[in-house]
Amino acid sequence: MKVSVQYAESNLSALYPAVDRGEEVEIVRPGKPALRLLAVRAQVAPGKAGRRILGAGVGELRVPSADEWREMDKEMEREMCGAPLMTSGEI
Repeated sequence: MKVSVQYAESNLSALYPAVDRGEEVEIVRPGKPALRLLAVRAQVAPGKAGRRILGAGVGELRVPSADEWREMDKEMEREMCGAPLMTSGEI
């Protein structure tokens, strides 16, 4: 979306919802480069995932059975031109 400086000055609060939806808002000035409004997304620093809530992931992870693991291994071996994934032992 492109708007004039005058529109942006009088309607800045009306531009927030568009920016929050991810829309890029350019403020156009005659004869000068435009300004761009972008939403600032919260960034989590590595190792700082925030507070963990016990039980929040219930039902999100399912560990495959031994038969499912074997089938996945066979499928990967087929994709790797028949080369075995593991040369020693079984699951």
